[in-house]
Amino acid sequence: MLDWREREEKLLAPWAMHAADSRGRVHAEPLHVHRSPYQRDRDRIVHAAAFRRLAHKTQVFTDYHGDYHRSRLTHTLEVTSIARTMARALSLNEDLVEALAMGHDIGHPPLGHAGEDTLHDLLADEGGFSHNAQALRIMELLENRYPEFPGLNLSLEVLDAQMGRCDKSAENGRLLESQVVDAADSIAYDTHDADDAIELGLVALDELLELPLVKAAAERVRDRFGELVGGELRRAVLHDLVNVQVVELIDRTQRHLEEQAIASTAEVLAAGTLVTHSPKTAEGKRQLERFLFERVYRSPSVMAVREPAQARLSQLFEWLVAHPAAMPARFVDRARHHGTRRTVADYIAGMTDRFLEREHAKRCV
Repeated sequence: MLDWREREEKLLAPWAMHAADSRGRVHAEPLHVHRSPYQRDRDRIVHAAAFRRLAHKTQVFTDYHGDYHRSRLTHTLEVTSIARTMARALSLNEDLVEALAMGHDIGHPPLGHAGEDTLHDLLADEGGFSHNAQALRIMELLENRYPEFPGLNLSLEVLDAQMGRCDKSAENGRLLESQVVDAADSIAYDTHDADDAIELGLVALDELLELPLVKAAAERVRDRFGELVGGELRRAVLHDLVNVQVVELIDRTQRHLEEQAIASTAEVLAAGTLVTHSPKTAEGKRQLERFLFERVYRSPSVMAVREPAQARLSQLFEWLVAHPAAMPARFVDRARHHGTRRTVADYIAGMTDRFLEREHAKRCV
């Protein structure tokens, strides 16, 4: 029977991050006999309370009732699926990719980007709020499941990748596993937000079909399946959009690796971004994202429910700042040592949408 070291040696490319070469953890732990360090990272994230709460946190559409559109958890699983496909094709470390993908959004507060924007404004004098930085706080400090250390004590490679998400201006020093997860995240939220927006009646498929990236997908679908209509056309087009982007990224990344003769993770870290779309696809994505921002994320109907939800979050925040003893004991203790406003933000950021609503109704109404 192969142990995890032997398995990785047989399956992973030289440009992949081998767990045997991990720099370890902040708090040293003995290696597990059956699970690699990155398997353990993935499992720790999946078992974390912050991960479970993603099931009841809005992805985009605050206060829209229904069972079709994405939550933060379903988005996370879709990102993981896309990233794992790319990782396997490129012979990367799938365990590390899964850990990065499963953990990339655990710092999101309730109410989606509306909640994040509100907390950022409320903490303007405290350094602001970012879901990427909050994920790092959860990983290193806030999630308490083990008696030996605070946080989850994840591998340094996972922490480094999350720090890279906090500062996306840094081009160097990113493992391919991290680049693949970022690319998968972009594909998932562009495509699936469009799907949810159509389902909720915020935009029509015909409007999306005017965008070059989506129009090209529809042409490929019709060439393959003939004249589809309605839901069949929508599903086929969105599936094609994901597939074409993933295949292009795999092919271009492989070509970059070969052209630059990259044969180690050290060379990956020095090479800058290797997982890139073609200029045509990149421009198509920018057009799609502009459309989503203008017609969906900032549409009058979305803003009409977003703004009252943000007001409720702000009211609860200020009430808790004035009454910090109402928080659970561990947050009361943290407030004494780390400041009330940041601690209240930590507490609210961990809430689900429905728990936020219950707390607001109990405290502020």
